Amino acid sequence: MPKLYEYFGLIVMFYSNEHEPVHVHGKCEGREMRAELTIVNGIVSGIQYTAAEGRRPLQENELRYFQEVVVARANDIVAKWIDFFVMHKPIQSERITRRLK
Repeated sequence: MPKLYEYFGLIVMFYSNEHEPVHVHGKCEGREMRAELTIVNGIVSGIQYTAAEGRRPLQENELRYFQEVVVARANDIVAKWIDFFVMHKPIQSERITRRLK
């Protein structure tokens, strides 16, 4: 379960048994949502946020933090997805302590 980012109490991560399309999970205190990245010609062209099956959704402020991280780091998320799932490289977690927006 590679953790990508910590951002104001929110954890952004992959599950180690993930599948395409490229997506990340945002978790906070038992609540969880998913962000799916749409990639066209190697460029992130859209992001869709959905509830994680069987989990309570993030609260409004947690979802806002999740959106901030995913939008600001979308290209990095894709690179980390490729590193972890394709190249089988370890992922370095990052703690973000300043607002990204």
